[in-house]
Amino acid sequence: MSVKIRLARHGKKNYAYFHIVVADVRAPRDGRFIERIGSYNPNTNPALIELDAEKALAWLHKGALPTETCRRILSYKGVLLKKHLFEGVKKGALTEDDANRKWEAWLQEKEAQVQTKKSDLAQAGREANKVRLEAETKTKEAKAAVVAQKKSELALKEAEAKAAAEAAAQAEAEAAAQAEAAQEETTAEKATAVE
Repeated sequence: MSVKIRLARHGKKNYAYFHIVVADVRAPRDGRFIERIGSYNPNTNPALIELDAEKALAWLHKGALPTETCRRILSYKGVLLKKHLFEGVKKGALTEDDANRKWEAWLQEKEAQVQTKKSDLAQAGREANKVRLEAETKTKEAKAAVVAQKKSELALKEAEAKAAAEAAAQAEAEAAAQAEAAQEETTAEKATAVE
């Protein structure tokens, strides 16, 4: 019986996550499996990988073959390196302490790389937010300037209209006063003519 370490798809459309399983080659992709040894979620940045390294290593020693994607995941998590180091121990090229020390050093280096990537992503996100906020502020200031200009133009037009209305009212009052004075003169002339 041939056994593979492969991914079984779960989740919903456009948001898939995967279980890392050990399954018979003849079993369906998402169907029957022998053992679940981890999970892989590519939807996060960086991708979230949970893997039981000891179980994966045990299955590799038993002869399970990983698919290409699972091989990359196992390599990323250091399982293939650990297998390689323990094969060196079996051959006598390394001692078990040396192998464990090398693996621990690699694990610390890998963790430092992951933390650096996370901090870089967080920094890039903060910088992107800062740039976006500055652009929004500039846009807001430009809109405020346009609104202020329109308000000043409107206030100027209202002031001109008010001044024109006052001038018209004053001219009308003067015309009315002249008409009244002219009427008084005619009534006075009529009165003098009647006398």
